[in-house]
Amino acid sequence: MLSHSATNMAEDNKVPTEENATMLQAFEWYIPDDHTHWKRLARDAGKYREIGITAMWIPPPTKASAPSGNGYDIYDLWDLGEFDQKGSIATKWGHKDDLVALANVAERAGVLLYADAVLNHKAAADETERCRVAEVDPEDRTRFISDPYEIEGWLGFTFPGRGDKYSSMKWHWEHFSGTDYNSENEKTAIYKILGDFKSWAQSVDNEKGNFDYLMFADIDHSHPDVKKDINDWGIWIAKLLSLRGFRFDAVKHFSEEYLAEFISVLKANVHEDFFFVGEFWKDSLSDMLAYLDRLDGHKFSLFDAPLVYNFSQASKTESYDLRQVFDGTLVQARPIAAVTLVMNHDTQPHQALEAPIEGFFKPLAYALILLRRDGYPCVFWGDLEGISGEFKEEPSCGGQLADIILARKLYAYGTQDDYFDYATCVGWVRRGTWDRPNGCAVVMSNAGEGEKRMFVGEEHEGEIWTDVLGWQRGEVHIGADGFADFKCPATSMAIWVNQVPGRDQFGTFKAGKGFGKE
Repeated sequence: MLSHSATNMAEDNKVPTEENATMLQAFEWYIPDDHTHWKRLARDAGKYREIGITAMWIPPPTKASAPSGNGYDIYDLWDLGEFDQKGSIATKWGHKDDLVALANVAERAGVLLYADAVLNHKAAADETERCRVAEVDPEDRTRFISDPYEIEGWLGFTFPGRGDKYSSMKWHWEHFSGTDYNSENEKTAIYKILGDFKSWAQSVDNEKGNFDYLMFADIDHSHPDVKKDINDWGIWIAKLLSLRGFRFDAVKHFSEEYLAEFISVLKANVHEDFFFVGEFWKDSLSDMLAYLDRLDGHKFSLFDAPLVYNFSQASKTESYDLRQVFDGTLVQARPIAAVTLVMNHDTQPHQALEAPIEGFFKPLAYALILLRRDGYPCVFWGDLEGISGEFKEEPSCGGQLADIILARKLYAYGTQDDYFDYATCVGWVRRGTWDRPNGCAVVMSNAGEGEKRMFVGEEHEGEIWTDVLGWQRGEVHIGADGFADFKCPATSMAIWVNQVPGRDQFGTFKAGKGFGKE
């Protein structure tokens, strides 16, 4: 038996349990183009941190083709809202000074920043240039459907508002592999640019024969000038904003070989533990796993698109078998590389990849990504704060998504015991750790009222547990054997927790006003 001093030494040698990491996608598609979003995020960064947000994925901070552009219509990597270009100085999200201020506030609050990097294409060129092309079949980009000829393409990027500040590179036709418009005859098509050493990138998705081309002027990442400029930009913006990660847009469409190079450059010049996640939006687990295998060694993650589609199907299918909700998902197959999510700016209502999830199922879906062991969960701004504009929606989960996030921060630790033994009612228990001992019991139903007899541990004998959401009334008394019967309302869920410190924080988050009592 250990002596008292030896026992204390054993306790001292235990590794403290790190707080659960939770990412916030800190925007949605329809946020007003009032150029003040960086200020909004700076205002609320500390409040998000209080409920358990440890990182924010911010929208593309680079100059778009128009003042209202969300940034995926990217014009200039080096303009973060500093130069009078494309109709305004600020980007849709704000001025560069506000962005830098946000970075400083986030760092003080302990919130990491991940920037959205749009590296596949450029839009809104300053000049047309003549180049030699051939049209390709939109459904098979490896098949030519015209003889070679010249077009007048929008391919000259001279950045007159910025000049040579930060970068002196000007982009011309030779820096691109394809485009979609001939201004000479106003014809829209997919034009493959021809020339010495010109080809579609080969390390891309093979959908449509070769999916290098997506939109606008498609960047040729094999060109040495292109690689140097983007690599230099990555180092510059990462250091300027103290970034700790990038979200890469449209990774199916540009060179995996170049992406691996960019990652290596960032790790060597900025931070070895940089976080990288790609938007490889495809409902094919095998394709996702193959992509990750090809990037082996680069600690790369992908958003779990199959999980989103499972959630959508589950919400629309009567008596869906909840035991199958993780089947065919990345988080099930390779949890260390999975960023789990319920919705994002592409799948939200009226967007190109819309994946509707019925309102009753949103809390269940968020519990499945936030309160379980596997995956790195990403919360969508539109669910936490609501969706603006023509398609306005109130915050999901009855306005209590913040409480589910807070439950992750406080209680979702330790061993996970699953009770996935009934099609329409499942549950699980997180048993806690030596220094975060409280744990939680979660039960959910997509049909009638749910009930699960679950084991939380004999050490909890006599404790009184209640639902932190307040959706299931009453109390549960933990028996001498460590078991109790946990319930939830019909088509709903409950998060059962002991009456412990932190309970007074639940129910105080106000959408649009951040966290805190008024």
